[in-house]
Amino acid sequence: MKVLPFKIPKTQNIGLIYQEDKEDYFYDKFHQHEEIQVCVIVKGEGTLIVGDTITKYASGDVLVIGSYLPHVFKSDASIIKESFMISLFFTKHSFGKDFFLLDDFKELLPFFEKSVSGFKLVENRREVMKIFLGLQKSTNLNRFIGLLQVLKIVINSKTEALASFVYPKRYTDNEGDRMRTIMDFTMNNFDKNINLHEIAEKANMTPNAFCRYFKQRTNKTYFTFLNELRIENACKLLVSNNSLTISEIAYKCGFNNLSNFNRSFKKNKLIKPSEYRINSGF
Repeated sequence: MKVLPFKIPKTQNIGLIYQEDKEDYFYDKFHQHEEIQVCVIVKGEGTLIVGDTITKYASGDVLVIGSYLPHVFKSDASIIKESFMISLFFTKHSFGKDFFLLDDFKELLPFFEKSVSGFKLVENRREVMKIFLGLQKSTNLNRFIGLLQVLKIVINSKTEALASFVYPKRYTDNEGDRMRTIMDFTMNNFDKNINLHEIAEKANMTPNAFCRYFKQRTNKTYFTFLNELRIENACKLLVSNNSLTISEIAYKCGFNNLSNFNRSFKKNKLIKPSEYRINSGF
């Protein structure tokens, strides 16, 4: 199976693909697919990278990931031992080349426009979750009806973009393999000291070429991305583990000193780590 791009398995003559991911952790390779993915997180939490942006996902989230939008779910198995996601996959042409171009579906235009960068629902999530859970033993027809119900809710709900920058070109297989290697290594080693020569070597590039390559595809430097990943993981520890001091969390997330952590955290989150912990209920 090719990781970037990769194809969603389906049977013949099925326009809408229904999929359940029920494992210890979700598929954790940076990837993209032609289909738009509308999904609900029934159980689980972790880090989500979409395009250039690092965020988190948790139980109850309703997410939309656009066509060919690179992404990866990195489950946090230390918090919840089982991950469960239900997804519907489809393209603008799944039900006929001009299906969504009909006047009947004009009001869905904002959905397709926003899906390019991906987005999450801020409201009406329980209503969408109820529809998705009802699809588990449904017929293909009822799942199609369910999709339309979900789309109707989504276009009338407040949403939040997942990615701030989307690389305008699709990744080739070779580029996909390279970006997967970069992302996999970074997500598995963010808590360690990573230098430019090391990550450039993983990408099989010179340091200068790597810097240009990564900046062109994410609109940020590699070390900006690495710091954001470290801070998102620090946020999880600040909320979930009150026994750890802020200094211990800083070192666990790859920062070599507390002042650097505090400065980076405030720049990214606009508040101090101690304030973030207090605001989260600790």
